[in-house]
Amino acid sequence: MKTPDPRLVEILGLAGLDFAVADQEHAPLGIETLDLMALAAKALQMPVLVRVPSRRAEAIGSVLDIGCAGIVVPHVRGPEDARDVADGAKYERGKRGFSPSVRGGAYGTGGPGYRADADQRSIIMAQIEDREALEHLDDIAAVPEIDTLFVGPVDLSLSMQVDPGSIELDAAIASVAAAARKAGKAAGLFVSDPSHIPRWVDRGVSVFICGSDQSILLAGGRAIAAAARAIHTEARQQEDQRGY
Repeated sequence: MKTPDPRLVEILGLAGLDFAVADQEHAPLGIETLDLMALAAKALQMPVLVRVPSRRAEAIGSVLDIGCAGIVVPHVRGPEDARDVADGAKYERGKRGFSPSVRGGAYGTGGPGYRADADQRSIIMAQIEDREALEHLDDIAAVPEIDTLFVGPVDLSLSMQVDPGSIELDAAIASVAAAARKAGKAAGLFVSDPSHIPRWVDRGVSVFICGSDQSILLAGGRAIAAAARAIHTEARQQEDQRGY
């Protein structure tokens, strides 16, 4: 989700998706807008994760405080990065700032077990999108708090200096899936079209972020425009056949 409007969360929640990701890395989503998006997600009972703009603890803690289900963290290149992310997300590591009065803490009514419950519920997806990360997959996956090794294929192809869809990139994605499976973690992948999902399920990927609100809207608009052009073309052909 790249559009700063909580109504889109409502619409996508009604569509029956398993979860959605609000994109703070590449979209103009401030914390006030995210707060409303998290509220809409709670109303629809659809988990919303946030792709945070950095590994900074304050960027991570703030989106979990407002009740988002987890984080997708760009450019995790090694185990130190993964541990920094875990420090920012999990209370049990002793470094995350604590306030029980936020939505995530049920506004102070979460009880003494809130911190442990929050740690158990929150999801961390570490984005693998750098050549360097491919050399440290086992060590990243070994950080206990990391739930998913998630491939950003475009950035990874740029870092590897290969074309999207190349044999080299496919092999790299497969290696991420293998490392995740060996560590008992999930493997994830961004795909632009749902038709790409089955081939990666067969290769061990089980978490998919597919397209965006922008691409869904664009595809719908294009379909309407194409249908209109087809009707217009057919009408012109019929006129030509009638001779006027």
